[in-house]
Parts: sequence; C-alpha cells; structure tokens
Amino acid sequence: MNNRPALLQAYGLLILTSLIWAGNSVAGKIAAGHIDPILLTALRWSIAALIITALSVKHLKADWPVIVKHWPLLMAYGVSGFSLFNIFLYSALTQTNVINVMIEQAGIPFIIFLGNYLLFRTRATVAQLIGFALTLFGVILTATHGDIAQLLRLQFNIGDIMMLLAVLIYGGYSVSLKWKPVMHWQSLLAIPCIGAAITCVPVLIWRYLTHPFPAPDATGWGVVVYASVFVALIASATYIAGIERIGANRAGLFINLLPIFGVFLAVIILREPLHTYHLIALGLVSAGIFLSEWSRLKGASKPT
Repeated sequence: MNNRPALLQAYGLLILTSLIWAGNSVAGKIAAGHIDPILLTALRWSIAALIITALSVKHLKADWPVIVKHWPLLMAYGVSGFSLFNIFLYSALTQTNVINVMIEQAGIPFIIFLGNYLLFRTRATVAQLIGFALTLFGVILTATHGDIAQLLRLQFNIGDIMMLLAVLIYGGYSVSLKWKPVMHWQSLLAIPCIGAAITCVPVLIWRYLTHPFPAPDATGWGVVVYASVFVALIASATYIAGIERIGANRAGLFINLLPIFGVFLAVIILREPLHTYHLIALGLVSAGIFLSEWSRLKGASKPT
C-alpha cells in the first residue's frame, strides 16, 4: 500500500488497536483480586459473541457457505488468538507487573516475521532484521528484569513465562490470518468470538472445581465491560482491518507501541515503579519499530 491517505488510515487503525490493548493489560492488573482471570476471559468472549452475532446476522447469512467450509480454521482463530492468549495474559498479570507484560508483548512482531519466513518465505530488509533484533533484546531484558544472566540460570518469574507463551500464541494467530477466508469482517470476527466463548467453558469448569472463586465485584464487572466492548470487539476489528491494508509483518510492528502506551498508563494509573532496564527496553523496541517501518517506506518510495 503506497497510497498516503490509505496508509495513514492503516496507521491510525493500528495505533488505536495498540492503545486499547495497552489499556487491556492495565485493566487486567486492576482486575486481580476482583475477578478470576479465567472467568474474565469467559465472560469477555461470551458478551462479545452475543453483541457481534446480533449485529452481524445479515452478513453471517450471506457468508454461511464460506463459514461452513472453513469453520475449523475460524474456530481455531477463536481458540488461539482470542481465548488462550487472553487466559495467559490475565493469568500472567496476577504474577508480574504491567510494564513487564507490555514490553514482552513487543516480541509478537518477531514471531510474526519468523512464522512468515518459515511458512511463506517472506523476505525482510537488513534494517528490519536489525529492528527485530533490537526489539527481541528489549523483550529479553524485560523478561529477565534487567539481569540477562538469568537466561543461563534459567530463572524466570512464572508470570513472565506465561506472557511469553501468550506472545507465541498470538504471533502464530497473526501469521495464520494469511489463510483467512474471504468474508465480511463482521463474520470473520463473530465466528472466532463464538469459538472462544465455547472453548472457555470447559476451562472455566475445571478452574472452578480446582480453585473455587467468588463472584466478581463492581470493579471486576467494570473490567469485563471494557474487555468485552473495547478489547474484544473494537480492537479485534481494527487489528484485522490494519492487517488487510498493510499485511501481517508491518501491522505486527505496531504492537511495539504497546510498551510505550502501557508503561505510561501503568505508571500514571497503577503507580508501578519504572526501572532503568524498562527505559532501555523501551528505547530498544522504539528504535526497532522505527527502523523496520522506515526501511519499508524508503523501499516503497524508490522509483521502479
């Protein structure tokens, strides 16, 4: 996409996505102690599924033959990118802080690039590779709390491990959108939402039987509303729209804005401490996204 207005539209969609997702991690931290993370995920996707299905009846009817043909893939989108990712995310936030989670999510673009290269042989420029390397180093610095020697000692916070698993899952989901069937975006969002809600049920039952939890309080329900409407519906739609306009590799780079938005939200709203290694990691991921996208734009502007 070289059309400037359309390119700016894609950037706007992806920046909005990152801002909402950053708010999701802050909301998830606020939710700790007010609602069980598995219950939060289940309620989020159940409410989102009801809303998007009600709004998409016309498109679901029109796309029904395509839905029937591709239902395993659509359900897999719901299980991976919608359900499992958020279960790991919300669970991680009960064990580690928001700033760590924010910066670790910057590893998603690297997973997207790696998956696209392995599956589709998608090429990257030298500047992009340097950008990915800077981002990856920033993620490692954060996951080890500034002590990279932890990699050799294999000492990690369980919350950071869960977040890295979430990163792998969402990176795989983003790459798999390359195979998404042609249908209206509302249908493409509705079926995975339904799949996510369904797959949360057995996990929720297991969770309650092994670790009984109380009903959510007012704060917990507030997080459910934010996660259902803004994160599950609006951000999912804007992310898909962004990928359709500039591709998964370039769209994935905007996930690197999560730490920038998230750190400020965590410091301002949650009063979380900001360490030196956080600032270094932020600088690395910011440089990574700049290098990667700048090289794309420079290449696109060259005369052919």
